[in-house]
Amino acid sequence: MRAFRVAYDGRPFHGFQRQPDVPTVENALFDGLRALGVADRAPDGYAAAGRTDAGVSAVAQTVAFECPDWLTPSALNSELPASVRAWASAEVVPEFHATHDAYFREYVYHCYAPRANLALAKDACERLSGEHDFHNLTPDVEGTVRDLRVRALRDGEYLVFTLRAGGFARNLVRRVVSLVRAVATGDAPIAKVDRVLAPEPVDGPEGVPPAPAHPLVLADVGYDCEFSVDEDAVESAREVFDGLRIERRTRSRVAGEIRGRLE
Repeated sequence: MRAFRVAYDGRPFHGFQRQPDVPTVENALFDGLRALGVADRAPDGYAAAGRTDAGVSAVAQTVAFECPDWLTPSALNSELPASVRAWASAEVVPEFHATHDAYFREYVYHCYAPRANLALAKDACERLSGEHDFHNLTPDVEGTVRDLRVRALRDGEYLVFTLRAGGFARNLVRRVVSLVRAVATGDAPIAKVDRVLAPEPVDGPEGVPPAPAHPLVLADVGYDCEFSVDEDAVESAREVFDGLRIERRTRSRVAGEIRGRLE
């Protein structure tokens, strides 16, 4: 059994989990394994650390399954799209399960908020940190009690949020970000955090919508095993994501050119 760390740009995909008629990261992985002759469908023992939503990216998505010894991250990458890159692997025990054996998951969210008040954001993060019932921040009706840690830092015009927990209910990360941003920009009072954490439901226009998906990254997943980095695979991934950075900066310049000429 081997576990692989996988990085991907989530924007071209309709989420991680395989679906029949749209591109997903898991579909790409299974197509790659099929092309390599490893498995015709989900390989034996297969599991993933989490099911990221459409548009969400990852550095440390982790998948584990039975595979031949020659299947290194670089070998796997040879049959993956450029936007999906395996970059490290670990030999794990046969009973290893990539979902259940993860003892933490960490997400990072880059929130454009030039007028946000960092002190208010930190106050909201502190109130949300700890063990709470987050039933007002997820559509789930079970598993809503979570022990969460939330931090906010200022990086230029962005607030960068880091959220860590053993696991996350659906939409929890994006709704937490949405709530903290509303407090930090003055669109909601700090008291709303306490209201959302209370037992009474918060519905309708008083509820908290999820923040957009694309600024979210699955940054780390913790396991009791040591991953070996495939340096060739890492270099390949760096080239891919450097190219994406240049492409998006160029798009930004073009948008700025258009914007400037409309004045």
